Amino acid sequence: MSHQVTSLTAALLAPLALLTLSGCGKPAADAETKPTPAPSTEAVKPAAKPAAAAPKDEAAPTSAPSASVELPDPVATVDGEKISRAQLDEALGEAVAASGIKVDELTAEQKMEGYRQILDDLIMDKLLGKAAAGIQITKEEVNAEVAKLRGQFPTEEEFKAQLETVGQSPEKLTETLSKIMQQRQWVEQQIGESVAITQADAKKFYDENQSEFEQPEQVKASHILFLVKQDDSEDVAKAQLEKAKAAAAKAQKGGDFSSLAKEMSEEPGAKESGGDLGFFTKDRMVPEFAEAAFTLKPGEVSEPVRTQFGWHVIKLEEKKPAGMSPFEEVKDQLEAYLKADKQRKAVQDLMKSLREKAKVETSLPPPAAPAIPATPATPGS
Repeated sequence: MSHQVTSLTAALLAPLALLTLSGCGKPAADAETKPTPAPSTEAVKPAAKPAAAAPKDEAAPTSAPSASVELPDPVATVDGEKISRAQLDEALGEAVAASGIKVDELTAEQKMEGYRQILDDLIMDKLLGKAAAGIQITKEEVNAEVAKLRGQFPTEEEFKAQLETVGQSPEKLTETLSKIMQQRQWVEQQIGESVAITQADAKKFYDENQSEFEQPEQVKASHILFLVKQDDSEDVAKAQLEKAKAAAAKAQKGGDFSSLAKEMSEEPGAKESGGDLGFFTKDRMVPEFAEAAFTLKPGEVSEPVRTQFGWHVIKLEEKKPAGMSPFEEVKDQLEAYLKADKQRKAVQDLMKSLREKAKVETSLPPPAAPAIPATPATPGS
């Protein structure tokens, strides 16, 4: 699923996702954006072929798709306001359709679990809607939000197609976004300045989590690649080696490496990048390339190096020794991480408080208790 599809689906089908302000993992120690190095083993692995269907085990139970799940009506009441069976069915259908699955492809167990999750969302949506009822959102604000969503798609046709996929008309989209923005603004008002992070907070985290900011040795390098495919003959490999030797000789005599890479390298994108791989750690590259790059001194150009991709001529630009990332280098990223984490916890507490203060009654059957394994008999008993 594309980034655009994911963003739109999250915005339209999971309003609470915009409110929870979920944080990311701990910040990377190196705040610098690293380009993806071309000669990475992982980057060139072919997509796995679908495995052949395993023979069916006639004795194994099968879980056939079933839509025959009986629901009470209403499925819940929230402070006396009902959530109907039809509303829950519609919400589940939209959520499942957005993931590319059909409701009738779900087993009865999967469908019931989906109902429980969606019902929790509908309950919180009602509680938030009631709490945020006094918030005014202007038409201009909604139009600006629609424009942001539309801007994530290359064309208007693709935007409209995705709207249809998630069951939204332009009119319904406006209504949905207005409600989401209203609820989000209310949540932000409730949280207020309680989620502010100071530089002292960031420094405290940095000092108490030193291991998070340790960096292995890194190098910055460029390369010129002469491709040799797996099924190429030895004569082709030798011809490519001669090209690599000629490129290495030119570079070692002081030729501009970036210009040589743009002119000679067979790596896709080399004409734009000039062969620049940025900074990388030793484990980011295939072993032969990494060994050669980390052996060079800054400014040195290697002799041709053979890897599974072909022949490389490598120039080392710079080395960064292993050590701690300075606080000033990671400060901004660290403050953003701590704020997101604090926001997430504050929103979770707010949602919990809303739920506890409300009178909520649900009619769905509770999840089945996990089976307790039988205690094995004691030998000799």
